Amino acid sequence: MIKKLLITALLASAISTFAQNKGYELTFNDESNVADAITKARLDTAFIHIYPKFAMADGYRTKRKVELTFANNETETIKAKAGEIKVNSGWVKGKSQSKIDKELFNALSKNWVSYSKEKHKGYELTFISKDPNLDPTVRKKLIATYFEIYPTLVKTFNDKSTHDVLFVVDTAYKAVAEASGNRILFSAAYMKAHPTDIDVVTHETMHIVQGYGYSAGPVWLTEGIADYVRYKYGVDNVGSKWSLPDYNTKQSYKNSYRITARFFAWLEQNVKPGLIATLDQQLRAHQYNEQSWAALTGKTVDQLWEDYSKEPQKVSLTYSSKK
Repeated sequence: MIKKLLITALLASAISTFAQNKGYELTFNDESNVADAITKARLDTAFIHIYPKFAMADGYRTKRKVELTFANNETETIKAKAGEIKVNSGWVKGKSQSKIDKELFNALSKNWVSYSKEKHKGYELTFISKDPNLDPTVRKKLIATYFEIYPTLVKTFNDKSTHDVLFVVDTAYKAVAEASGNRILFSAAYMKAHPTDIDVVTHETMHIVQGYGYSAGPVWLTEGIADYVRYKYGVDNVGSKWSLPDYNTKQSYKNSYRITARFFAWLEQNVKPGLIATLDQQLRAHQYNEQSWAALTGKTVDQLWEDYSKEPQKVSLTYSSKK
């Protein structure tokens, strides 16, 4: 028994070290000395199993340093939120690790207004909302757009992309949306102000499909491709009142987003069909460089922009619509 206790304690120490190395840290507050080493070891294990995933799913600025307090008078099992866990030490005794893990997850997920999972034809979407005022219609459209567009992007550009994606609508996030790993973070305020901008899903899921990693290419190219894909594959750009801007002499291909996307539409129609998909492949393989443009088209990107600036109107633009 003593040997088992020592092994468990050493395992907990190793897990805690792993958690700290990953940026997550758990400290115990046990002033009344009510918890033994096995109890703490199991809670430590549950922490590293559950909390990093919760923090990633929780959204923006979730605390990484967590204090676990044994508060037998405050909870019958486990209460938890970002940065704070309260546990009844008596409840832990005799419970399996999976039971403790599940209870910790349930306690943490109570911080979300809603949590759901949906699967369709091999694709899965976990949807978390931290906004009590999220319009149910917007939620429904975000989910529907994922299942309509994401499989197409995966099959078209990168069939090795994950089939398991996480959406988080966060009240603390102040930009529009961002993709990281398999998670897309949406601003609750933005979605409230722009409830028709559903093709933000198309742009952000393309970032998941791109999966370039670090130092694969310039940001303007990454974002330009994502907005070009929104233009070409978006489900309702008309309903979103989203379009590619007309050319003017103050623009540059390095402006990124819609300006770059219009340039790409022009290139696809006037220079080389399939060019953007090829550049996307090169970026993912980390084979892209400034010479890629000349190798693929016979001209540098600056020369191509100069050609575009002479005949920017020579492009036919058609926008998707649900109407």
